[in-house]
Amino acid sequence: MTEATTGLQLRSLIKASGDLEVSLVPVDIPEPGDDEVVVRIAATPINPSDLGLLFGAADMSTAEASGTPDAPVITAKVPDAAMKAMAGRLDESMPVGNEGAGTVIKAGRSDSAQALLGKTVAMIGGAMYAQYRVIKAADCLQLAEGTTAAEGASCFVNPLTALGMVETMKREGHKALVHTAAASNLGQMLNRICLQDGIDLVNIVRSEAQAKLLRDIGAKYVVDSSSSTFMAELTDALAETGATVAFDAIGGGRLAGQILTCMEAAIAKTSSGPYSRYGSNVLKQVYIYGGLDTRPTEIVRNFGMIWAVGGWLLFPFLQKIGAADAARLRARVAAEIKTTFASHYTRVVSLKEALTLDAIAVYNKRATGEKFLIDPTK
Repeated sequence: MTEATTGLQLRSLIKASGDLEVSLVPVDIPEPGDDEVVVRIAATPINPSDLGLLFGAADMSTAEASGTPDAPVITAKVPDAAMKAMAGRLDESMPVGNEGAGTVIKAGRSDSAQALLGKTVAMIGGAMYAQYRVIKAADCLQLAEGTTAAEGASCFVNPLTALGMVETMKREGHKALVHTAAASNLGQMLNRICLQDGIDLVNIVRSEAQAKLLRDIGAKYVVDSSSSTFMAELTDALAETGATVAFDAIGGGRLAGQILTCMEAAIAKTSSGPYSRYGSNVLKQVYIYGGLDTRPTEIVRNFGMIWAVGGWLLFPFLQKIGAADAARLRARVAAEIKTTFASHYTRVVSLKEALTLDAIAVYNKRATGEKFLIDPTK
């Protein structure tokens, strides 16, 4: 069998003219360095965190398909008002895909690289929407015997984000937590972690069907933001759990502020302390880690003065806790990849199929229960 010297890679380009171009391009496969390996990628998920790089600020309602079946091209317009935010990437063709998994087909001379030859590994480090990836051996996680690339493809972003939320809760002195868009793949993982570790979790969903999905896997506290009694139900759940930290995937709109309001109401319900016009002295924290709603975040300050809203990102968190603790979290993911951290996909597509208007219309909605996996070997 002839050894491949080139492979297809998905690239995203935003031109200074305001045009987005997403295409598949052939790239050379370099020889691995001493501490590197070449991985033939067999599975890579489309996460919400990938879509920001994939499509930038383009208005995908303007998307058009061109090119050929073997070399598809998607183009779309970036609104003028959004071009300033894209300045740092203009006219630079960028590879996409945070994580993936596959088989090591070539290895450098170091012992750590040679130990991975022929093994199925999960990887993180970008440029995963491709047929091949040259990567440092240290950035690979060897999967247990019998674990497929599809099972290991989502080893990093969602599992470590869910574990990072729990770790943040503990490190900052909170005793329970709140999660929005909670019926997602990540949300289901977070529920399994909290059930296993005995941590109370308040899940906020947007429909009764999503609420049922979580209750069916054992979630105790589930509230539906579309309900007319949402605020009262959320306050009751917060009073029962004592949750004072929330992780919000929605970002825009009123939800972050509503959570803070209900946290303060729950504290007042359970506290016997004296009244203060400045509110309780308990810190109420909302971390925004996603942007499912791109509108501005609306905060109505009716919850005292001890509160905070900030951003939370996985990779800065991992750097903050240090290599040893990050390795501890990764080891738990590897050990429980078929149980606690199992991912479920609704559709498996090839690299070419990922660049069809029909597929984009589905996965770019970021809807719960619509998770795509790319198989570059298809």
